Amino acid sequence: MDLRKLRLNELTSTTFSEEREEYERDYARLIQSPSFRRLQGKSQVFGAGTGDYYRTRLTHSLEVSQIAREVARRLPRQYPFLEKREHPGLMIDPTVVECAALAHDLGHPPFGHKGEEVLNSLLAEEYGLKYEGNAQNFRILMFLEKRAGSGSGLDLTAAVLLATNKYPYHINEPGRLKGVYTSEWEAIAELRHKWAMPHEAKTLETQLMDLCDDIAYSTHDIEDGIRAGKIQMNPTFFEDDRLLEHLVHEIIHDNGNAELCWEQVDIKSMARRVLADYLAQWEEIYHACDRESSRTRREMKARWVSIFAGRVGIIDDPARNWKKVTFVRDGQQDFELLRTMEILKKLAWVTLVMDFRVQRLQMRSEIMIRRLWESFILPETGGRIIPPDWIESYEKHQQQWSWPRFVADYISGMTDSYAEKVYAELFASKSGSIYEMD
Repeated sequence: MDLRKLRLNELTSTTFSEEREEYERDYARLIQSPSFRRLQGKSQVFGAGTGDYYRTRLTHSLEVSQIAREVARRLPRQYPFLEKREHPGLMIDPTVVECAALAHDLGHPPFGHKGEEVLNSLLAEEYGLKYEGNAQNFRILMFLEKRAGSGSGLDLTAAVLLATNKYPYHINEPGRLKGVYTSEWEAIAELRHKWAMPHEAKTLETQLMDLCDDIAYSTHDIEDGIRAGKIQMNPTFFEDDRLLEHLVHEIIHDNGNAELCWEQVDIKSMARRVLADYLAQWEEIYHACDRESSRTRREMKARWVSIFAGRVGIIDDPARNWKKVTFVRDGQQDFELLRTMEILKKLAWVTLVMDFRVQRLQMRSEIMIRRLWESFILPETGGRIIPPDWIESYEKHQQQWSWPRFVADYISGMTDSYAEKVYAELFASKSGSIYEMD
């Protein structure tokens, strides 16, 4: 049995697609799923619908998948051990990585990270439950999505499921902010056991997808920020001490940064240097592009994607007796480039997400989600205003699903515009038409 192509709950034989490779079936199931389509209406940084230029969760996921697929095609030529296929977790298949990239943001609710934060707070305040986008991925992939002939979500291969598992542990373990919910962890843990995965180790495909997600974030979101005028390409903006202070603060207080060994460098000096180099590169390309900003933005993005993607490699991870996908230079982990990428990620964060207008939108989003929650959380009243197909699904699974978790599922599945529509129907003076289809 090929453990990578194992499907936990394949109930029907699909002879019409036998000519397709297993991972291609996964790809088709993902891109044809409603959850994937809904990503077009979910915020990346700017609200979905802000303009036709800015990225949504859908375009972000597509861009991550493109970067990841290209790197996945290159790595086997550089690292012969990949061709030996000695362990199911130490392999890289471009289609598997592409599928994981397409699926990695399915669990994010409307209104970006603010929506995730609010839902987690609401579940924790009264019910002791958690909401987290990566964990929600698996509720969608393994339960909430519906596929003909299956009552278990999309029933993806083990390789794709584990490649999507960025946080390979139970979310309720002490100190965990991310992980997998109880209802899905048993199946994920079973697959990891069958694969003989080391404790908390991630497959190479997971690591590659995750790194490419960071590459996209640190390049594409900055492009959006420049286009929106939030990042101003001039010395006054880039040399502002307040910008440097915000960057340093975010780096120091980000617990996920520990592995980058920031104590080895002067963070403020490095941030200043990275910003100065970035601006100098912009000015050079701006002149080469005949002072056309749109061409310069695209060229800057392309160059940085190329720099980062070209340095992705694999090194030994002695701590876990495993392998690590990271930036590599001369056979060693390239901390300089990893820190540079982190500074650019934080530049996007402090100039876009922390912008006061974005913060106003996020406060508005929080108000909407909280009031939607209040409307749905009592089963007696909420059950009358949630669509019948959702109620039918809940009734089939109520032995396993609590009502608060079900309400979180319903709200998190909404696009930004649908959440606003339902909110308007419930609380605005103008009501929706009863003939509208949900």
